[in-house]
Amino acid sequence: MITTYRVEAGQMRVGDLLPVPPGPGEAAATPSALPIWIDLMQPTLQEERLVEQLIGVELPTREEMQEIEASSRLYREGDVLFMTANFLHGADTGEVGSTPITFVLTTHCLVTIRHATPKAFGVFAARAAKNPSLASTADGVMLGLFEQVVDRLADILERIGADMDRTSQAAFRAARSKEVASKKEQALKEALIALGTVGEITARTSDTLLGLSRILAFIAAESDSCIRRENKGRIKTLARDVRSLMDHGKFLNDKATFLLDAVLGIINIEQSAIIKTFSVVAVVFLPPTLVASIYGMNFEVMPELQWTLGYPLALGLMVFSAVAPLWYFRRKGWL
Repeated sequence: MITTYRVEAGQMRVGDLLPVPPGPGEAAATPSALPIWIDLMQPTLQEERLVEQLIGVELPTREEMQEIEASSRLYREGDVLFMTANFLHGADTGEVGSTPITFVLTTHCLVTIRHATPKAFGVFAARAAKNPSLASTADGVMLGLFEQVVDRLADILERIGADMDRTSQAAFRAARSKEVASKKEQALKEALIALGTVGEITARTSDTLLGLSRILAFIAAESDSCIRRENKGRIKTLARDVRSLMDHGKFLNDKATFLLDAVLGIINIEQSAIIKTFSVVAVVFLPPTLVASIYGMNFEVMPELQWTLGYPLALGLMVFSAVAPLWYFRRKGWL
């Protein structure tokens, strides 16, 4: 699907119409005829070919977008910059994922190629519709998208930080409580799931920030072609924000690792207590079982079988052999 954005008479025009592509041997479309921003969402081969004819450059395929080497993600062809990075999406719906998005920046047009919709794209498009000055230039649109992505990632990190605090409080409250084991197990299980989700989101957020950091370093070095002088300050500000978020994301990831170890330690303690109980029960019942087994043998010569007090004596011996280990364990402080 193709969505075009252009500013006409101070108003943002959003649609899916493109200029008629040039014929064979003709030059690419003039800059004034091109939209400021062409957004390709899961484009078909015909849509990609149409945009290629309009801007005069070849767009990367989906397979090329997924390559991880830097030379395939950040490169320049003439005056056109090609930049690809992974972007987090689905953090609000629970279907968290990362998708590669390519930015093709020419002097007068920005082309984005994506196969998912990070929330930042919709938010920026809505803001640009209210304030068309945000989309007055191609590099301004790209930097505006990056700024919206950074703001979105900051909100996500703040939210998962608060979620992590609530999870840790719930886990430690469950560990200190005197509730039945089933409720403790449920609380600790929920804590593990929450921490796993936090770990996945922070990892994907760090991946997005790393990709943005590389793109910003790349366009800072290539700013003589497509980036206007007045936007260089925005690039430096974005780079500082990205670095600060990367540091915060690392802090949250370390905190999640610590809490995960703590929750697993609590679970191990609970399991050790259960195993300890079974071990004590086994030791308590072992001596009485031995006494009962001895007197359950069918030998002809067993004098105790003829004693009048033999039966009470055997029962007393079994009770004593069960109570004695309990008394010893309690004296040692093992119970």
